[in-house]
Amino acid sequence: MKGRMQKISTDTWLQKDRAEPESYAAGQTYMRITENNLTDVTTLEDGLLEKILSPSNLNRAFKKVLSNKGKGGVDKMEIDDLKNHLVENRDELLRSIRDGRYRPKPVRRVEIPKENGKKRLLGLPTVVDKVIQQAITQVLSPIYEKQFSAYSYGFRPGRNAHQALKKCRDYISDSYIYAVDMDLQEFFDKVSHSKLVEILSRTIKDGRVISLIHKYLGAGVMIGNKFEETELGVPQGGPLSPLMSNVMLNELDKELQRRGHRFVRYADDLMIVCKSKRSAERTLRNIIPFIEDKLFLKVNKGKTNVSSIFKTKFLGYTFYRYKGKGRLRAHPSSIQKMKQRLKQLTSRSNGWGEARRKEALNQFIRGWVNYFKLADMKSLMQKVDLWYRRRLRMCIWKRWKLIRTRLRNLRKLGISNSKALKLASTRKGYWKISGTPTLNVAITKERLREAGYTFLLDSFLKWNT
Repeated sequence: MKGRMQKISTDTWLQKDRAEPESYAAGQTYMRITENNLTDVTTLEDGLLEKILSPSNLNRAFKKVLSNKGKGGVDKMEIDDLKNHLVENRDELLRSIRDGRYRPKPVRRVEIPKENGKKRLLGLPTVVDKVIQQAITQVLSPIYEKQFSAYSYGFRPGRNAHQALKKCRDYISDSYIYAVDMDLQEFFDKVSHSKLVEILSRTIKDGRVISLIHKYLGAGVMIGNKFEETELGVPQGGPLSPLMSNVMLNELDKELQRRGHRFVRYADDLMIVCKSKRSAERTLRNIIPFIEDKLFLKVNKGKTNVSSIFKTKFLGYTFYRYKGKGRLRAHPSSIQKMKQRLKQLTSRSNGWGEARRKEALNQFIRGWVNYFKLADMKSLMQKVDLWYRRRLRMCIWKRWKLIRTRLRNLRKLGISNSKALKLASTRKGYWKISGTPTLNVAITKERLREAGYTFLLDSFLKWNT
């Protein structure tokens, strides 16, 4: 098989004149395939950029961006217009990237409210820049995956938050019951560009790729109609930022492993575990200089602390130990946030119809329980369901509105004429009526389930059987 080669035209990315199979949204893909002639592109002065700009990689990037259906950037181009634009401007776009003339557009600033009342800053690239960033990420990710720590779980293929939480649970079972809960202050906004480029240059030897990434880091941001330069940070919102954050924080992972620490990291959420409080305090004291002096990141000392792992919140969970084994619970703040969301979705005044309310509730409950399914919370789900069903009865009672409608529906549900008349004509408030025995008998759990409502306990048991 040595030297066997299939030679096919490579210039086929989103061609104008080539017929396009219906099943392949981005056009046909062809590339040169050579067996037993694999080149380590990370050691070449050139070659990596060609791999990024190969038709097959760009087609895959285009399809990924298309499937994400994200919002457009500062040029107002939306995802539906992307294909036609790329077909018309393909040659000049690729030529400008190869020649080093390409200049990414600034990202569009979007603010997302956080739990603490502050706002998370996102930077949305243009849809064209998303394709290029995605193409870069697809080529660099396999290279860096070989370097990343086994204790890093965020934004990596085949890894997720549940795996990180299970690792924490294992640590607790091994008596690591004190935690350094590390908070990196505004990490995505404080990354040093020069430090990140230095780290990238250790692996990537194609200077054109380094230059292109550097241009994305310094593309700037548009806030309304005002342009601001970005001297620091990796804007969240583009395909490149998760990989860049892992490349930077992998330096911290390697240092922690070199020192023999047990830790779990998910993106910029880091928890280092120790067997004693004294050891945890010493670990925190010794690792801060590396983070601030070597990586040029800032530790939020007000939020970074040492405490019992049973008082720590990590990825929405907290921990406890039962018969010597680590166990998981949903953190009280996560439970409170869940109840607040259910309260919003069952508000009497949001003007939603039954179908829309049901769809939103079912989607939220399934998603929430799926994420927190590792927690021990069967009794909690039963308790929350009682409150949740009462809110559903309140919404239904309000929807019935008129006395005659209430009377008719109560009779249909098996309530005697005297009790139905008494309840239908009452002047009590919606919430008080929703807790009456008569309405509980009329609108039972089984009837709500038959109507298509999902309950937390049902979803939890489904995931844990």
